[in-house]
Amino acid sequence: MRFVPEAMPGEEKSGSAWWFLFSGQRLLVRFTGEKAGILCVDDIETLGLRILRKNYLGNLDGRPCYGAECEAEIAAPEGMGFQGLRRLAGRLEDDLFWLAARARQTLDWDRTHQYCGQCGRPTEDKRGERAKVCPECGLTSFPHMSPAIIVAVLNGDKILLARAARFPNGLYSVLAGFVEPGESLEECVKREVKEEVGVEVKNIRYFGSQPWLFPNSLMVGFTADYAGGEISIDQAEIVDAAWFTAENLPLIPDKISIARRLIDWFAEIRAASHCGS
Repeated sequence: MRFVPEAMPGEEKSGSAWWFLFSGQRLLVRFTGEKAGILCVDDIETLGLRILRKNYLGNLDGRPCYGAECEAEIAAPEGMGFQGLRRLAGRLEDDLFWLAARARQTLDWDRTHQYCGQCGRPTEDKRGERAKVCPECGLTSFPHMSPAIIVAVLNGDKILLARAARFPNGLYSVLAGFVEPGESLEECVKREVKEEVGVEVKNIRYFGSQPWLFPNSLMVGFTADYAGGEISIDQAEIVDAAWFTAENLPLIPDKISIARRLIDWFAEIRAASHCGS
């Protein structure tokens, strides 16, 4: 699938369009066995759902693509269902899953920026770009993303994994945290690791990034080497932390997340090192 992001639609043409339609935080999908599909219809109004707001997202495979919101707690049309995005991971094609995430974040921003944060007047869509502008005081608001780091800390043939209080029983992951004002990404890595598990890190290296809508974050991934200290959990966010080998990993996050990509990368490099030894 090829998606071209755009803030404004071109000349409207007849034909079908993709619709990422939400009721509250749940997405309307068609199910075919275990797989889920996104609506691609000529006229969304034929579904009989009242659209509260819609945002043009861009062009997907030659068709316009919209994020839209209808009333909460409404029944789905026959043959369809509303489903939370977390439960759709692996059931939707990856490209469609991340477009659904984009749609939901854009709708959340649209809903929460109907009024100017400076003077309280109603805002208007800014022509030509995805932004809200206040016609009274001129304040312009763009979609909000919260930068966060996520880091795989390595110590020889072991990786540091932790279990947060909010995790399901038995689930462990790499460490993560939000960037504070005035802080670089590397400074955030050092601070978060020190605060959450009490150890120092060095050789911080960029790994990759991923938009993440739980909440509206941009996860920036790193790897780092253990530099000293004993594990001492903060007790507030972290309930357990330990060093694990690639052969003795606990329950870890789903493959849709950058956390899993970091852990899989660790397991792959350890396997490669064993093959070469």
